[in-house]
Amino acid sequence: MIKRQSDLVLEITAYDPHTVENDLNTAVDMAREHAMQERRHGILVTQHGYTSYTVAVSRDVPFGQTRERRE
Repeated sequence: MIKRQSDLVLEITAYDPHTVENDLNTAVDMAREHAMQERRHGILVTQHGYTSYTVAVSRDVPFGQTRERRE
């Protein structure tokens, strides 16, 4: 499930690997569209647990890049 927290942050919750992969790819595509409009920030994918992720347009990531981190 993808939940939009804002135009810049998407929250993903999924319980099987296939859904995690599909939802993450979809969320990254959505974030990339937004990042391409402004051309200032990149995308940060954060894993909060085995079933919980966020995908965000982040000023901490250079434009054109996608980075991953775990909390």
